[in-house]
Amino acid sequence: MMAKTEEVEKAYQLAKERYAELGVDTDKAMEQLKKVKLSVHCWQGDDIHGFLNPNQELTGGIGVSGNYPGIARTPDQLTGDLHEALSLIPGKHKVQLHTLYAVTDKKKDFNEVGPEDFKYWVDWAKEEGIGLDMNPTFFSHPMVKNNFTLASPDKSVRDYWIEVGKKSREISNYFGKELGQRSVNNFWIPDGFKDNPIDKQSPRERLIQSLDTIFEKKYDENNTIESVEGKLFGTGIESYTVGSHLFYNNYAISRGKLWTIDAGHWHPTEDVSDKFSAFLPFGKGLMLHVSRPVRWDSDHVVIFDDALTRITRSLVRDNELSRTNIGLDFFDATINRVAAWVIGARATQKALLQAMLAPIDDLKKAELNFDFTKRLAVTEELKSYPFGAVWDEFCLKNDTPVGTDWLNNIHDYEQKVQFPRDEK
Repeated sequence: MMAKTEEVEKAYQLAKERYAELGVDTDKAMEQLKKVKLSVHCWQGDDIHGFLNPNQELTGGIGVSGNYPGIARTPDQLTGDLHEALSLIPGKHKVQLHTLYAVTDKKKDFNEVGPEDFKYWVDWAKEEGIGLDMNPTFFSHPMVKNNFTLASPDKSVRDYWIEVGKKSREISNYFGKELGQRSVNNFWIPDGFKDNPIDKQSPRERLIQSLDTIFEKKYDENNTIESVEGKLFGTGIESYTVGSHLFYNNYAISRGKLWTIDAGHWHPTEDVSDKFSAFLPFGKGLMLHVSRPVRWDSDHVVIFDDALTRITRSLVRDNELSRTNIGLDFFDATINRVAAWVIGARATQKALLQAMLAPIDDLKKAELNFDFTKRLAVTEELKSYPFGAVWDEFCLKNDTPVGTDWLNNIHDYEQKVQFPRDEK
């Protein structure tokens, strides 16, 4: 271990010198990266079953493939798996929850769940030294009628889900007050039509009214703030999605909410990173769900690919990290579920670090002076610069495994903790 540490330090010093030639301070980049808190999604650990109705069939166009052994079935198992994942991801982060992950003493419906049912999570978060984000669950429940919730023509259906939304705001506010970190409360609904509708206006008017009702009560934004998430389409609502991107873009701007951009919710030919600079001059801020679409499936484990690189470069180069909350959103049961968290989170951090390791001010000056030759030459050379050595140093400084060493932790954990669950 000592020899490997020395190798990492030696490689880092060489990389530091190379970047310094371009005026890039690698130590400063690592300090900047450490300040970025990712919001790790709890639902990767249990295939979105939750604890309120774990046997309920998934709805809302959501599906998880695979049956890798060792799935978390209890709150302690899920938090244990999250603890293992967080120990292998450099820095201190947050965890995203959903209504259906409430830990209750007695059976409760979604619209009955309140802050008291998330005390388990708050106590755990305090032990971990992390924050919590919230998502009201508008799927996998019998009250999803004909693919509609908040935009339903049935008032009783709307009223039920309005209460779910209100309760989630209480829970999110509780998270912020207890943990001293603002909790982002993200709203996504699966409402829409499979085939061409006659009336496209009324469902959206009903959704506006439902959301406005949910958001009537004012909370201290130091504790909680809402975000609204659109989608291009979903399984079963291919022809018309009530909560489209443009709908929520306008709602967020007009109501002072965050706009959630999920990287997997757009058309494959669209560049998600282009959306940030178009919205942020007008909007309050962003919630970003980092996902990886493969064809039309939006929820593969995040990898360090071109799409992620463009996303992180846009945020870093335009200096918008302070206005953007970065969360993960994927689910894969074909591989070790804890490993999926680690792969996705570390990939996101690597992409952020690489974006930070650039002479951004100098490149902006060249661009302003129409020196496109320098802009292209430097950005191309940067692709082969030794950023991996800086990443290894960042892991070392944050007491997390370097390179693929973290896989040893995973193999040991699954043999001792995860696989025995299936034997009981």
